[in-house]
Amino acid sequence: MERDLDVVVVGAGFGGMYALHHLRELGFGVRVFERGSDVGGTWYWNRYPGARCDVESVEYSYSFSPELQQEWTWSQRYPTQPEMLAYAEHVADRFDLRRDITFDTSVTSAAYDEQHDLWLVQTDRGERVAARFLVLATGVLSAARVPEFPGLARFHGETHHTSRWPAEGVDVTGKRVAVIGTGSSGIQVVPHLAAQAAHLTVFQRTANYSISAVNEPLTPEQVLQVREQYPALREKARRSFTGTTVPIHRQSALAVTEDERRAQFEARWQLGGFAFLGSFDDIMTDLDANGLAAAFVRDKIRAIVRDPAVADLLVPTDHPIGSKRICVDTDYFAAFNRPDVTLVSVRDRPIEEITETGLRVGEDQHELDVLVFATGFDAMTGSFVRVDVRGRGGLTLADKWAAGARTYLGLQVAGFPNLFTMTGPGSPAVLSNMFLAIEQHVDWIGRLLVHLRRHGLDVVEATAEAEDAWTAHVDEVADRTLYKQARSWYLGSNVPGKPRVFLPYAGGVGRYRKTCDAVAADGYRGFILGRSDDRSAAAV
Repeated sequence: MERDLDVVVVGAGFGGMYALHHLRELGFGVRVFERGSDVGGTWYWNRYPGARCDVESVEYSYSFSPELQQEWTWSQRYPTQPEMLAYAEHVADRFDLRRDITFDTSVTSAAYDEQHDLWLVQTDRGERVAARFLVLATGVLSAARVPEFPGLARFHGETHHTSRWPAEGVDVTGKRVAVIGTGSSGIQVVPHLAAQAAHLTVFQRTANYSISAVNEPLTPEQVLQVREQYPALREKARRSFTGTTVPIHRQSALAVTEDERRAQFEARWQLGGFAFLGSFDDIMTDLDANGLAAAFVRDKIRAIVRDPAVADLLVPTDHPIGSKRICVDTDYFAAFNRPDVTLVSVRDRPIEEITETGLRVGEDQHELDVLVFATGFDAMTGSFVRVDVRGRGGLTLADKWAAGARTYLGLQVAGFPNLFTMTGPGSPAVLSNMFLAIEQHVDWIGRLLVHLRRHGLDVVEATAEAEDAWTAHVDEVADRTLYKQARSWYLGSNVPGKPRVFLPYAGGVGRYRKTCDAVAADGYRGFILGRSDDRSAAAV
C-alpha cells in the first residue's frame, strides 16, 4: 500500500486536472485515478456527432494561468468536443499532469480509517493507497443512465449511449436509426444523424426549450480583444450570477410595453444561447414574466417547423422556460422538416419493449438498425455514490444521501472527514460556468489545506449543524425561483426512485463565492479542524 500521499483525486476531467496542478504547486503529494485512457472527463467520453459546449469558449476555459489564456486560440464561439478534448490534452502536456495520473483505473471503494485518520482507496486493478485527503472530482454529469427497457438484450442491431460514443465513430449510412431522448445530447446529435441515416426516428417523452447557438468562427480581431481584456472579463464573471459575462437586463418583463418586450426578446434570440434567459431579470422568478418568454420561443419553434402537428409535439408546455436546463442547438428544429426524420411522442404511450429488430410503442413496431440512447445521467450525485465511499462508523455516502443529498457548501459531508465533493450538490456548478466553479472549489480547498498545514492540523469535517443549515438554505433559495416547477435532473426527477431534492445552489456564483470566503475568514465556520493524533478533534 502506498502511504506517502497527501491527496487522492478521483477523476481527471477539468476539475481533477486543476486539483492536481494546484495542490501539487502548493507542495502536496497528489495522485489521480481516472477510468478513461486520457484526460478530459466529460469531453473525453461524449464523442457523439454534434457534441458541443453550450457556454462560449473564451469563458468556458481555465483562468488560473495568464500564459495559458494567451497561448491557446479558440476557433469558434461554441467549441466542439474535439476542440475541448484538444484543450484538455494541451493543458495536461503544458503542466506535466499525466505523470501523477493513473489511467484506465476506476476507484471502487474508499473507506475512512478512523484510527489513523486516513482514506484507504481501492481500485479495480487491485491497487490500494492511503491518503490524508480524498477529492471526488468525478463529474456531475458522468454517471450515464440507460432506462431498463424490456428486451434490450435481445436487440440484434447496434446500441450506443451518447456519453459512451466509440472513439472511431459510428457509421449510420443507409441505416434506420432511433434517438431516444431529447435533452441536450439528443438535441445536438439529431441533426447530424439525420444527415447520415437512411431514416431517423426520434422518440420524445418531454419537449424541451432550445435556443439557437448562433455559432460562428472567432476572428483574429475577436481573439486579440478577448486576450487583452481577460483579467477584467474573468473578474466580472466571478462576481456575476452565472459565472459568465453575458449581461442580465435589469428590468421586469412586465414593466415594459409589448413592443419593447418583443424587441428585447428578439435581440437576445439573435444573440443566441443562454443569453436569452437574461432578457429580463424576473424570467426565472415570476411565472407571468416567464410565460411571456416561453411564448416567444414557442412561436419561434412553430415558425421553423413546417408541419403544425410536428410543431405541436416539439413545443414545450409542461414547465417554465429555464426551469429545466435550457438547450442550445444548431438546426435541431429544422431537422424535423426533412422527409426522412420522424418524431414519435412517448409521453402518453411509452416504449413498451425492445424487440430483436427494433422497438414497440403501443401497437406500433418500429424497425431499426441502430439505437442511440440520449437518456442523460444520474446527475450531481450518481458519480459520487457509485464509488463505495464509507465515512465514520462505516456509513456509506449512498446511505447518507438515501433521502436526498446533503452537504455543507457543496464541499463537505458531515461524517466524512477530509472528503471533498467537487462541484457537488449544494454548489452552483451546474447553474453556472463550470470552469469558474471548478477553480473556485479547488482554490478554496487549497487554502484550507494550507491553513491546516500551517497550524499543524490535518483533519477537517463539516458539522451536522452547518450541513443542516446549508441544506435548508439551498432549498429556501430554490423556492424563490421557478426551478422546482419542472421534472428535471436538478431535482433527480429523471431517475426512478431518486429522492426529489433540489440539488444545485440557485443563489448565484458571486453570492456563493462571498459565502465561501466569509466562512474561511471566520476560521472556517461550520467545520471542525483537528489533529490526527488528537481523538477529540478539538476546534481551532
